Amino acid sequence: MIKSIKKGFTTTLILSLLPVIYVCAQPVTLPLEHSMRIGFENRLVTQEKNWHPIYPMRTDIGEKLIAYPGLLIGAPGVNNKKLKALINRKLFFEDFIRVETKDFKLYINPLFDFEKGLQYSLNNTNETDRRNRETWVNTRGIGIDGSIGTQLAFHTAFYESQAVLPTWVDERTRELRVVPGQAMYKSFKSNGFDYAFAEGHVSYSPSSYFNFRFGHGKNFIGDGYRSLFLSDVAFNYPYLAINTSVWNIEYTNIYSQLQDISTSPGPWQPWHKKYTTTHYLSWNATPWLNIGFFESIVWQASDSIGQRGFDINYLNPIIFYRPVEFSLGSPDNALMGASIRVRFLKKNFFYTQLMLDEFKLEHVLKGDGWWANKHGFQLGVKSFDLFDVRNLFVRAEYNHVRPYTYAHNTPIQNYGHYNQPLAHPQGANFREFLFMTNYRYKRWKGDYKLVYTTYGKDTTGLNYGGNIYKPYYEYVTEYGNKIGQGLKTTLVMHNINMGWIVNPHTNLTIQAGLTLYHINNSEIDKKEVFLNFGLRSALFNRYYDF
Repeated sequence: MIKSIKKGFTTTLILSLLPVIYVCAQPVTLPLEHSMRIGFENRLVTQEKNWHPIYPMRTDIGEKLIAYPGLLIGAPGVNNKKLKALINRKLFFEDFIRVETKDFKLYINPLFDFEKGLQYSLNNTNETDRRNRETWVNTRGIGIDGSIGTQLAFHTAFYESQAVLPTWVDERTRELRVVPGQAMYKSFKSNGFDYAFAEGHVSYSPSSYFNFRFGHGKNFIGDGYRSLFLSDVAFNYPYLAINTSVWNIEYTNIYSQLQDISTSPGPWQPWHKKYTTTHYLSWNATPWLNIGFFESIVWQASDSIGQRGFDINYLNPIIFYRPVEFSLGSPDNALMGASIRVRFLKKNFFYTQLMLDEFKLEHVLKGDGWWANKHGFQLGVKSFDLFDVRNLFVRAEYNHVRPYTYAHNTPIQNYGHYNQPLAHPQGANFREFLFMTNYRYKRWKGDYKLVYTTYGKDTTGLNYGGNIYKPYYEYVTEYGNKIGQGLKTTLVMHNINMGWIVNPHTNLTIQAGLTLYHINNSEIDKKEVFLNFGLRSALFNRYYDF
């Protein structure tokens, strides 16, 4: 793990020294963190601008881009005369270090996540286990952003962490051998984890039509809280993203290298590598309608025949690889999908995704539950400034993925990375309902999230289609497959957070939260209450809602 950390840090340091988030008057990329994303999208809706659901978002807004513009120095309603004290400006309003000249900009900020929590089990039958569990997170990091001229920009960040996590996150971490979405770990004291990760990218925009972004990080495609195409659930990976914007169309190519750590390759050997090529075509057909088309191909770097490496056939930038697949007689994993976003009543949106792994209409019409009908869909609605209440955001979302979706006959070619799915954190064989609301008033913000999920777990060594790291040829039955098969499990999670934004440039927030967690099946019935308080620079998402 130490070698991996050093390699990631070295790569990121090199990227940070080359000629995105907070730069002016040029294309930049924005953070993936959900509350900041809501803030950016709300600004675009208010300005009656349309956008493409590809994140980190590329935008050409010629101003300093942060999620909370009303908190900036010089913003309306802010009296600069009262902000003369340097410590006051740096703590509450400015970047810690800021260098701005005509052709060069540099912003450096310390990043923190200091949290303390208490978890209590409500219904554990073992009285000795019905005790408080103290949790904590200690993360220190640094973020560097900047630009050189009007075409070149960069971003880098490094985080070092130690933590004791809530039991359901602790169990998933030990199962995956990865802190979800963050890094591999080594043990810390008796029940903690020690982990670190780095991210970074270089962005080059030779014209208003093209943007090239090379980095080590994550990408997200879609309008939802989840994505069935590509999400930021898994760990960082090296990638090259090419964005082409013409008229009302944005076309994205993502070439990435992933790792499979589910099986050990042997002493002194690197983890198994695989590659993906992803295309997403987004078309703003009208001011109220966005249509998208998605495809992704996954293939392993080597097999029993020999070293394959990156297949140059997949450098083809044109969407829809299936003809190429057939012409090659390829065994690779191919995924396809389509999306729609409809705007109504000015600040409301309906959105949907349909993802196809394998699909035969004949069996769908029969309703026979054929195992190879592997697909998923998402339906959602989101509203900005609901009931004309400024900065009140509400989302309702439904996700549905059939068994064995995203898996492959050769497990290394599944749609996953670092033991985690690249799409939904639950993998497959589930249906999920989400309700979320977010409200901000000046520096105060609060949010509530409900997650209700039904999924099937594998039992007695059988593969019921939820774990995408198992080969799909091990299916239990050819017909009669349905969501929730296996050990049918229900998860209900309520999460409430209240916070005060200390510094909008890093989304540094003092926050307190309450989580009610209940998981139930025929074997277990766990109810947990989790309270936490902390100070966090929230620039990336943590998905602990599984």
